[in-house]
Order: sequence, then C-alpha cells, then structure tokens
Amino acid sequence: MADHNTITSPLLPSDHLILTVDSDSNSASSTNTTASPISNPFSALGFSGGELTVPAGITVDPFQNYKAGINSFYEWVKTIVCIPLALVRLVIFGLCLAIGYVATKLALYGWKDKENPMPRWRSRIMWITRIAARFILFSFGYHWIKRKGKPAPRDVAPIIVSNHVSYIEPIFYFYELFPTIVASESHDSIPFVGTIIRAMQVIYVNRFSPSSRKQAVREIKRRASCDRFPRVLLFPEGTTTNGRNLISFQLGAFIPGYPIQPIIVRYPHVHFDQSWGNVSLGQLMFRMFTQFHNFFEVEYLPVISPLDDKETAVHFRKRASHAIATALNTVQTGHSYGDIMLHTRAQEAKQENPSSYMVEMAKVESLFHISSLEAVDFLDKFLAMNPDPSGRVQYRGFLSVFRLRACPLAQKIFAFIDVEKCGKITFKQFLYGSAHVMKQPGFCQACEIAFAECGGAVKGYIVEEELRDSIQSALPSWNEDDVHGLFMLLDEDNDEKIYKDDFLSCLRRNPLLIALFTPQPELKESCGNGVLEIV
Repeated sequence: MADHNTITSPLLPSDHLILTVDSDSNSASSTNTTASPISNPFSALGFSGGELTVPAGITVDPFQNYKAGINSFYEWVKTIVCIPLALVRLVIFGLCLAIGYVATKLALYGWKDKENPMPRWRSRIMWITRIAARFILFSFGYHWIKRKGKPAPRDVAPIIVSNHVSYIEPIFYFYELFPTIVASESHDSIPFVGTIIRAMQVIYVNRFSPSSRKQAVREIKRRASCDRFPRVLLFPEGTTTNGRNLISFQLGAFIPGYPIQPIIVRYPHVHFDQSWGNVSLGQLMFRMFTQFHNFFEVEYLPVISPLDDKETAVHFRKRASHAIATALNTVQTGHSYGDIMLHTRAQEAKQENPSSYMVEMAKVESLFHISSLEAVDFLDKFLAMNPDPSGRVQYRGFLSVFRLRACPLAQKIFAFIDVEKCGKITFKQFLYGSAHVMKQPGFCQACEIAFAECGGAVKGYIVEEELRDSIQSALPSWNEDDVHGLFMLLDEDNDEKIYKDDFLSCLRRNPLLIALFTPQPELKESCGNGVLEIV
C-alpha cells in the first residue's frame, strides 16, 4: 500500500477494516497497486485458484534469422566477386522456371477430373518440371544435396511430415518425391509457381477457417487411403522457422491415423543463414545467388505408425514431434503462426522489441481457446496503451484505453494482471488475464445478467442514463463524464443505444470490464470522503 494511505483504526472489534485513501485519485502515487491486499475482482464469475499465474516469457525467438545480412569483410568481398555469377544463376533460374511452367501447362491442358489421381502420361510430362526444379536448386547454389536414409514406400507411409526452414524444401520435395502438398490458399495466386503447385494436386487450406481445416483433413485421409495418389506432404509447423528450434505442430497430418515418415532438413552454414524467418524473399534469393555453395542436408527418419485405434491424434503428434526434435537435437516451443502475426503487428507499430510480444500462441490456444486473430485484437488494444520501450504498460495507459476512472476497483483489475507486482504489465500478462476471465464458468451468464440489470431486459437496449444509474450505484465516485466514456466504448455503432449484441461483443473483446457489472461484496466505496471500507 502507498505510504500516504493510513489505517485509521488499527484494531476493530468487528470484521471490518477502514482505510483512508488520498482523494486525489489522479495523482501519480495513486498508480501504486503493488501491495494491495484487496481480493480478486472476478471472484463472482467462479474464479478459483487464487491469483492469476502467467508463465515467464520465453527468450527464444524461433523465427529470427541472425545471419541474413552482410556482416563481415569476407562476406562483402565474396558478394562483390559473386555478382557476375549471380547474374548467370539468375538467368538459369528464370529459364528453368519458364521451361517448368510451359511443361506444367502442357501436362494440365484439358485435364478436367482433378479430384482423381493425375493420369500416368501427364505425370511423365511433369518429369520435365521436376528436372527443371533440380536445376533451380543448382542455380541457388545447391550443387549437391546430402541425403541420409531413404523415403519409405508409399504403401508403408502415405503421409510425410517435415520441418520447414526455407522455400528450398518444397522445391526439393517436388523434385524428389512429387507429393501432394497441403498449402495455404494464398499460394495459388503466386505467378508461375501457383500453376506448378496445382499440378501437385495441392490441398488448399485456410488456416483461420475451422470448416476449411476440417475439409482439408478429410481430403488428406481420402488421398492417403488411395494408393494411386502420391504421398501427402505436410509442414505441420505451418510456417518457416530459423531451423534452430521446432515450433508447435498442427494436428492435420495426425488425425487421419495413417503411418507417417518424418523428414528433417538442415542448412549447415558459417557466414550465411539460409532460413527464411523474418527475411524478405528478395534479400534471401540475392544472398543465395552470391554464395559459392550452399549446404543442404535431408534425413529420412523411421516411419512412425499409430500405436492402436485408441491413440489420439494429440499423442500421435507428440511422438512425431519428439522424434523430429530429437533428430535435430533441439527443443520444441509453443510458438505458432499466430506469434508471427503478433510480431508483425508489433513491428508495424514500430515497437522496439517486437519479439517480446510473442506469447507461444499454441499454448494460449490450448489453454484458453483464443484464436490468433483474437490475440491480435488484444494486442491492438495493448498497443493503444502506449507501452514503454521494454513492452510494458503503466496504470495510466491501462485506464485510458478502457475509459476507466482511477478508483479502487480499477486498481483491483490492474493488480489482478500485474502478477509481478511492479506497477507495470506485459502483453502476455494482459492476454492471459483477459483470456482467463473469459474462460470462467460464469462469464457468459454474467454478461447476460449485466445487460438485463442495466435496463436491457425491457427494451432490448441500454441508454446512457440507465448505464449511469447502474454504474454509479456500485461506484459512486464516477461522474457523468466517466460513464459517458464507458458508454461510448460500449456503443459500437454510435447510435446512442447499446443493443445486446453490441454489449456482449464489447465485453468479449474487453472481458476485464465485466468486473464493473459483477457484485463486489468486499468493496464499499464512499462518494468522496476518501474512505474505503472492506467488509
């Protein structure tokens, strides 16, 4: 508790504690929430387990490419010397891409029945494109490729999974195995490459659409069950990493329940890291063109089969990811594509350390069923609080975004998230706190009751006067301006009425505000005499 707060009656015969609080709630000292003994403001929702716990932030960034730039005298000299070679390689790349594109167009010409396996004669034409793909790898400096192990027969392992480091692996697998690939819908629009991908009878998936993901799993199962289709290739990480770590796996490859052959790729290097990571495609291609030779290793691991019909996809995934992580001699983190979205948004907002906003989204989704898009919305709100260079937000910024008046209840809400009790919160703490409140068993019901008690039960909407009466009955220190700010936040369409859908939607996006509408039996706030009574 701040030094200016004094206990006016240290020993009371009843179960009361009266605190005298400085009435100047806007003073800088009023932001101290580190030593407050006040209880959880969300206990009415069924919150159990005491204080909020948030895992410590992980220092690993599995997407960062640390050696993409030209950082030494040797690299500058080599780059300058290799520029003529890069021009020759660029010509070879363009020529091979054009040949492959023409051959693919010929193979696809007149083919209507694309739901069934590609006819054998069309597949033979695709060999021209596959050989062209090997010359494209040669143009990028992959003159030879080290292989360890062999691909299992298609009837033994109809599904293959691989870690994903660069755009080189899909080109290699296209040449080596010519599999059916599972890819994002956005790949179809890539010039030239989109046509070649279609020849692989790609299974498109929209990572943000549950129905699209379910349809993709059904299609994977259908093709894996038919020997006339090629193998199905998936990159279960869903994005590229720097190759030093393995990130979380999606379930798509494991739900069908067919044997899987894991494959790992490595890019040994000294001066130039070939991982895509956070590097632009143009920069990565230029750096590859200006190397004497780029190293690439592929290792085929033993086939992993489901233990029995009762093994879950989650357990099957765990065994496969463990095998790949062990072979790579690395660890698997809880990051996912959602963390890239968070990193990108923080980078667009010109934050000093965008990596600090990654939260291991796979773990967050598993714990709270929060989607990546919802997490980005929470990040937008957090960034509006004006975080400092370390990525932390102070009490004042928290109040301004939520349109809250500095009061004991607002301090309780902030202190609930401030798990380190330092007077500042990180994005991870804000996200975990918000998601944890939404997960409580009484959250949805509390939102419904709040709308009804604010006057929405009769007319189907709330006007500002009704909201003011409801808020001021619980928080007498709130004036009309304070309530008006909250009303504007809830009134999404600015029609001076808060309809139920708007009210519930706003609370789902700002779940911490539910504390304003739930019973706080332990807190009685006076209207202005600076006395706070805790029963």
